[in-house]
Amino acid sequence: MKKSNVDINALIDSMTLKEKVGQLVQFTSHFFIKSNESLTGPAEQMGVAPEDLYTVGSVIGFSEAKDMIGIQDKHLKEDPHKIPLMFMMDVIHGYRTIYPILLGLCGSFDPELVKECSRMAAKEASASGVQVTFTPMVDYVRDIRWGRVMESCGEDPYLASIMGAAQVEAIQGGDISSPEHLAACVKHFAAYGGAEAGRDYNTVDASERALREYYFPAYKACVDAGVKMLMPSFNSLNGVPSTANKWLMQNVLRDEWGFDGLVISDWGAVHELCIHGVAENHRQASEMAFSNGCHIDMMAGAYYHNLEKLVKDGKISEEAINDAVRRVLELKKELGLFEDPYHNASPEKENSLALCDAHRAIALRAAEESSVLLKNDGVLPFSTDHKKIALIGPFAQAKEIIGPWSCHGKSEESTTVEEGVKNLLPNSDIISVTACSFIWNDTDTSGFEEAINAAKNADAVILCLGEPENYSGEGNCRTDPSLPGVQSKLANQIAKVNKNTAALIFSGRPLVLTDINDSVPAIMQMWFPGTEGGSAAANLLFGKANPCGKVVMSFPKSVGQCPIYYNHYSTGRPKKAKYENEYKPFRSNYIDCGNLPLYSFGHGLSYSNFVYESLTLDKDTFKEGEELTVSVTIYNDSEYAGKEVVQLYLQDLVASAARPVQSLIAFEKVEFAPHERKVVTFKIVEPMLRFYDAYCNFISEEGKFTVSCGRADALLHTTEFTLKK
Repeated sequence: MKKSNVDINALIDSMTLKEKVGQLVQFTSHFFIKSNESLTGPAEQMGVAPEDLYTVGSVIGFSEAKDMIGIQDKHLKEDPHKIPLMFMMDVIHGYRTIYPILLGLCGSFDPELVKECSRMAAKEASASGVQVTFTPMVDYVRDIRWGRVMESCGEDPYLASIMGAAQVEAIQGGDISSPEHLAACVKHFAAYGGAEAGRDYNTVDASERALREYYFPAYKACVDAGVKMLMPSFNSLNGVPSTANKWLMQNVLRDEWGFDGLVISDWGAVHELCIHGVAENHRQASEMAFSNGCHIDMMAGAYYHNLEKLVKDGKISEEAINDAVRRVLELKKELGLFEDPYHNASPEKENSLALCDAHRAIALRAAEESSVLLKNDGVLPFSTDHKKIALIGPFAQAKEIIGPWSCHGKSEESTTVEEGVKNLLPNSDIISVTACSFIWNDTDTSGFEEAINAAKNADAVILCLGEPENYSGEGNCRTDPSLPGVQSKLANQIAKVNKNTAALIFSGRPLVLTDINDSVPAIMQMWFPGTEGGSAAANLLFGKANPCGKVVMSFPKSVGQCPIYYNHYSTGRPKKAKYENEYKPFRSNYIDCGNLPLYSFGHGLSYSNFVYESLTLDKDTFKEGEELTVSVTIYNDSEYAGKEVVQLYLQDLVASAARPVQSLIAFEKVEFAPHERKVVTFKIVEPMLRFYDAYCNFISEEGKFTVSCGRADALLHTTEFTLKK
């Protein structure tokens, strides 16, 4: 696209103070659709005058391209400066064609697949009129009770950094004025995923060292990848809400990291400074947030009512307003909106891209590679020769498997498990029995008898279990994240009458599966797999696809273990490994549950049998400026072609501050033919050994380290090396 020759400084000089403030205000599309009628609805409730709507700088949320085009047309007729609106939306895991929730997709350990999905979503969203997406969300998480774990990359900061940066690069491309790309906004800075007790919007208290070691890296990776916008988190961090947290937003984000992009509040967050109790009223809240570098006020109305007065009263300088407006206008210019205010939005293009065959193929592959085979006692893959197959459980025919935050995805456009199996095996007799609901307090077992009879007469049984879509996502936190209702009871009874049974689990978080883990021979974690989830399930169950996804957030044995994560510190009273699941007095453990999770970070089985034969180093000592080569030899001892995520872990044995018992430092996803042997190599350099010491200095120290391969719960080979300074 031809670059704009708009003179931003001259444009700002021509604007009134009210018009400048308008550029820093964001309202929903509902404010604009009826703006030529009497003042009603949300605008009236927020006290917004109709004539002021033309000054507003950006819009959040709308239905489709024609709505966006209509709003932009009306706005440009009213605005004397012809400054286009900027349209933003939460495009989290797809726009119309939905791919798996991020907690699942990141388990693919495939940054290129993440990029492919992100590009697909950006292309569809852009055709519908979206210009900025509030993605990626890279909040570090350790507690499955928190509803928004489904949007996250899990419990490892290194993996989250890789996947967050991949999303930014794919969404923005090399030129955000391109009709296939958007501006990205990383969120929620910072530590939103550390909400106390897993309760959304709750307080976060974390040491600076913990923030820098675990919570900050993924945000920093997105900033380094060139993300255009950033959103502060709702929560208070160490007593100060992020939107008004000077240390966070100024010292770290601006001064240390050099972020020079736009900052936008989360929905109503400026107003919520009053509820947090750090601002007396909206005037003070506006002054605090704006002075702290929050440029755009999303849906609070605080800036609209107060910034102009604050300038006139000398509390905020007009130069500061000009600087914020300049950032907004520069982003609009970079998006090419002064030349094409619609960013190439088109109802025809919108319809041609949505759910097209190419995009469905991407969604199918993503669902297949994100699903995790948690357990398999030899029953999977099922034979395609089976003539009688029973699908049992509330998700057997459920369309609602695309997950929360599916933007404009429609459940009715998804493929169910029943449809997927019938499409794959058109000559088999498929019977579906719902048997029970997935509501948490439902005790109705009246459907069990029909389900048990179907299971007895089936060659194979597929249990379709999980939690409803609205049990996860924003605000949807659970104190008991197990299978809701009587699903566990159903699973145990079905497994008794047919040993050729496998369970599919649909959920937005790791669930506590202890009640069914021993009885059900095979368990496949599907997450919320998106538009092609049912087809992916069928392909995986019957061997048309080979599972390769890995767990990125640990499955606890009991909710009482939460928060639980693999990269923890050792205590002064550790247990020997063989006692990890037994109680021993005067040790760091529970009297009624072992320390280990049911399934740890990195776990994930395959139909292939990957044998890790050796791990070798090219030297046992290296110095700063040198590199150490790690070689891992792996053999596929099976008839199945498959993909294995080779994971490399590090432990600093002695340091000036406690270090995790293990940390992921590298991974590679490798494809193997049947009976193929490969050597996978990794390079270790001194910066990979750095950590934050007790004074938050980022350093490495000489000494001994162990390096291991495998996965966090099954380190198959370990060896030692020394760093010399």
